[in-house]
Amino acid sequence: MGTDTAPTVTGHLVAGLLAGYGIAVPVGAVAAHLMALTARTSLRTGACAALGVATADGVYALVATVAGAAAAPVVLPLIGPLRWVSAGVLIALALRSAAQALAAYRRPHTAGRSDEKPVTPARAYTSLLALTLLNPMTVIYFAALVVGSQTDATPDRLGQAVFTLAAFAASASWQLLLAGGGALVGRALTGRRGRLGTALASSSLIVALAVHLLVSAP
Repeated sequence: MGTDTAPTVTGHLVAGLLAGYGIAVPVGAVAAHLMALTARTSLRTGACAALGVATADGVYALVATVAGAAAAPVVLPLIGPLRWVSAGVLIALALRSAAQALAAYRRPHTAGRSDEKPVTPARAYTSLLALTLLNPMTVIYFAALVVGSQTDATPDRLGQAVFTLAAFAASASWQLLLAGGGALVGRALTGRRGRLGTALASSSLIVALAVHLLVSAP
């Protein structure tokens, strides 16, 4: 029995890792926002945000394995509205970040004083979790997974668990790598002009990627 189970578990493990990296590696607006957030806060905050993204990917992987192709008719009609909601949220975040950066740059520098509300690790986690759940690229990827799922066989609970955990681990490892890159950028650009330039550049990139989501919609 163990001999028969091992190849199956390994197959689910490899499939989960490939699925996790497949959705995580392409750098989009969420990844740009994650790096910008880490650059202006801390690695701890960025790591929590990265785990929020990975959690959303893990949730979709779990739904894909449990619900199977039966969930596709429910998910597909939501892709269009979610695309608009996600783009709107991303653009709002980018504009807010740029406005805060400009205000901080124009404000007279006083040591030990900051009017900005700090982003806590918990807030970073929940905000990136929600944003990724709304991300149409994640939903489209999820829809492709569930359409190809098998539903006629007896559910393999162990395989579902292995696939989900592997997808989460793959996504988490990549998102944490992005957060580390954002932290390095933040440490390298510690001056007021450097932080302003980083904020404006990342905001412009996020807006461009959000607009591309809408323009490239079928």
